[in-house]
Amino acid sequence: MSHSAAKKQLTCSVEDYQVFKKFLSDASGIELGDGKEYLVISRLSRLLRQYELADMKALLSELSFGRNLRLRANVVDAMTTNETFWFRDAPHFRLLTSKIFPEAGNQRLRVWSAACSSGQEPYSISMQAYDYRLRNPGKLGDIEIVSTDISASILSEARKGVYSGLSASRGLNDEQRRRYFSTHAEGYEVKQEIKERIRFQEFNLTRDFTSLGRFDIIFCRNVLIYFPTAVKHDIIQRMSKILRPGGYLFLGSTESMPAKLNAFEMLTEQSGIIYQLKK
Repeated sequence: MSHSAAKKQLTCSVEDYQVFKKFLSDASGIELGDGKEYLVISRLSRLLRQYELADMKALLSELSFGRNLRLRANVVDAMTTNETFWFRDAPHFRLLTSKIFPEAGNQRLRVWSAACSSGQEPYSISMQAYDYRLRNPGKLGDIEIVSTDISASILSEARKGVYSGLSASRGLNDEQRRRYFSTHAEGYEVKQEIKERIRFQEFNLTRDFTSLGRFDIIFCRNVLIYFPTAVKHDIIQRMSKILRPGGYLFLGSTESMPAKLNAFEMLTEQSGIIYQLKK
């Protein structure tokens, strides 16, 4: 590819951006705000080089034909994969051990980690259960953690449970790394006793939830900010239908329950906010 073609990759016209916004909305339900051309270019420039596409117009042309399904999937992956870290929003994890696990007792718990990205959230939940069991033998039943994301490639990474560099350190201290991980040629691997509670599955939050079954706890954090208000309202409304009465919904620490959704009661404990489905 020529140097001039490479430079073209770094631009995105207003018209091309509007077309791309519609593609992403149709493909994933996520709506980009205006003026985010820089974000699209930063996320997609590597793909443009990989597929030898001169600019955004060439990419949009390929996507419009719909013949390259791998390219389509890679574009959605690039735009929806978000940075995460261990025990993010620490008060939420304290609430698991101070309130929710004690309430559950020996009852079996099903947890949904929605938009789990590279797996730190569901593994952190499992680690919290692992520690609680060690401190409280016989006082916590089985836990199944269903972890979903729209990105097939990020789920593949999550299933491996192997982390290195910042992804193996952000949110963890040395003692936790020794307790939860084994050394691996590529860094650190989550121990099997942490992994065994978790099932990873590709899933789009704009689709019907029925196939996932019923849950006691749903983590849906730091993803609804990417959806328009009406879609966000619809997602939480449908989550309320698959939560058991009295079940808990965790949103991101900077997120709030959409207006006119009265199925949940907001609880503030341990410096954290959770939403309990009304019985």
